[in-house]
Amino acid sequence: MPVFTEDKRTHETKAVDNVQALVQLLRNRSYEEIRQRMYDSAPGSPWWSACKAELDLRNGQQLAEASVAMSRVTEKMRSSTQHFEQLAETLCQATNDVADLLRKTEAAGRRLEIAVYVAIGVSLVQLFNLIFEVFRKR
Repeated sequence: MPVFTEDKRTHETKAVDNVQALVQLLRNRSYEEIRQRMYDSAPGSPWWSACKAELDLRNGQQLAEASVAMSRVTEKMRSSTQHFEQLAETLCQATNDVADLLRKTEAAGRRLEIAVYVAIGVSLVQLFNLIFEVFRKR
């Protein structure tokens, strides 16, 4: 296990403080500018580390915002799905009611047809009876 001297710890602490200060400088910079500065710096350098930290932070924030937005959209979709299911049930019930009414109307139509035939038959019988009575009196 390596032994750290006071000088190495101080150097690492200064490097971390330096990176944190650079990250603060990058806070108001554009995403493209930070990426360009990162590519222009050597990997592991304070600027490269600061740019990477800032980009990781921003990407994490974007991921969190996207997750929240996705959660909201998912909740809206769940609500819409439940609403559509209720509408489908209502439509199914209304369709069944209309089908029942059509069956009842069809049965009523058959009864009306029979009644019309009976009325025509009675009318013909009455007509023949009338004709018979007219010819009988002559």
